[in-house]
Amino acid sequence: MKILIVSDTHRRDGNLREIIEKQSPFDMLIHLGDTEGSEAYFKEWVNNDNCVIRVVRGNNDFFSQTDREKEISIGKYRAFLTHGHMYGVSFELETIKEEARARKADIVMFGHTHKPHLEYCQDGLVVLNPGSLSYPRQDGRKPSYMLMELDRNGEAHYTVCYVDQDRDIIAVNPGSLTYPRQEGRSPSYIVMTITDGIKQDVSFEIRYL
Repeated sequence: MKILIVSDTHRRDGNLREIIEKQSPFDMLIHLGDTEGSEAYFKEWVNNDNCVIRVVRGNNDFFSQTDREKEISIGKYRAFLTHGHMYGVSFELETIKEEARARKADIVMFGHTHKPHLEYCQDGLVVLNPGSLSYPRQDGRKPSYMLMELDRNGEAHYTVCYVDQDRDIIAVNPGSLTYPRQEGRSPSYIVMTITDGIKQDVSFEIRYL
């Protein structure tokens, strides 16, 4: 069983859509909040009727009807899902750990900090945060997510994954609408077109008045 765990995409979904395509097929998608409305498209993007989708509401999901917290079963494990802001996760993790223990959870999953975190506690509790695919805040600032996989014996294995950001950099100069200096001296500007898709292809066209 393969579970894709993400958080804090804030409607900037290019990396999320790319990772969904890259990691497919998987059995469950968990989003730990701050989708800002994009959860309406998850089923379409996953495009797999057998995939279970679980989403909780974050502090920026003002109009979402999703639950603030969920308790779910993943194989033999009981998981507590929450965005984390109500437990002060930006400052300490003991509060959310105690809440997970009170709920008799084996795993607690949260977001909010935009920093990946994977911790195995002495009592067996697993504490994880996939970080953010859109606005990472940890050292290095690499967009991140997590995979949880159950082996043939039902044992869980976790992997922190990072998005490769080695992409082409395009430099463009629109010229000037007021004081053009190029040959011909025609005022100029640039139109950028973004083709909606997983990689969001971009094209530029320079135009003159």
